[in-house]
Amino acid sequence: MAWNVFKFCTALRGLGSVMILLVLGVVGVTYYAVVITNYGPSLQNGGLDVVIALAVLILFHGLLAMLLWSYFSVVFTDPGGVPPNWRPVIDEERGENVPLASSEFSGQTMLQSSVLVDSSNSRIRYCRKCNQMKPPRCHHCSVCGRCILKMDHHCVWVVNCVGALNYKYFLLFLFYTFLETTLVSISLLPNFIAFFSDNEIPGTAGTLATTFLAFVLNLAFALSVLGFLIMHISLVSGNTTTIEAYEKKTSPKWRYDLGGRKNFEQVFGTDKAYWFIPTYSEEDLRRMPALQGLEYPCKPDLDAQ
Repeated sequence: MAWNVFKFCTALRGLGSVMILLVLGVVGVTYYAVVITNYGPSLQNGGLDVVIALAVLILFHGLLAMLLWSYFSVVFTDPGGVPPNWRPVIDEERGENVPLASSEFSGQTMLQSSVLVDSSNSRIRYCRKCNQMKPPRCHHCSVCGRCILKMDHHCVWVVNCVGALNYKYFLLFLFYTFLETTLVSISLLPNFIAFFSDNEIPGTAGTLATTFLAFVLNLAFALSVLGFLIMHISLVSGNTTTIEAYEKKTSPKWRYDLGGRKNFEQVFGTDKAYWFIPTYSEEDLRRMPALQGLEYPCKPDLDAQ
């Protein structure tokens, strides 16, 4: 019997709570090693130790707060789906697909009902699994069981698809994870080196093991996340996704590439004050379809509902 890869993809849904608990477990081990075991007690030593410990603890808690905020924003934000019975607007006189602005769609509803009409390719795309038409830059996720707008990939670590509505949050999660794990690796490096020295190290066997484990985990995450971060920065600069980078043919000009700054603003918004936090300004939410490259809202086929 042939192995059905799609059944395997569906089985990945069961990893949901496990992966979240794993992430929280790593955070817990790291917090115990940095705050409880090492730098928290250093606040009572006095002198330079207090200054160093205070600096590490402030940075650690600040980055941790941003990391968790970004992480749960990715987990709980819908990446963007195609409305039921969606149809492209048809110009009856010309017989062509054309954009149609509608005042009935605003805010998040407008974004989730949006589509970019590709003038260079008027072919209507159809999803055989969802049994409905789908907008350009939209792909079907076998794990989620639906089509996702501007889908990048399905991430088991966040138990969600990464798409048009949560791609910024995912990038910020990578960014703050890299900063946090790098900080932890550097701050625990002296303890890690001392672990292999002949000098007697203060602490119980449990605290020493926790410090060792936290250092190894954070160093491994820092190195791996750095690679993903560099890759996604490259994708954002060219206004493409992981799927599109894999599927598209080599061409002198990617039709969605609007230039470095506009490509960046499609993901992070135009308000600089919100670039490094996992949320958007009210103005950017109103302009979200244009920012995401999903400029034109199209009405669902109301007659088919």
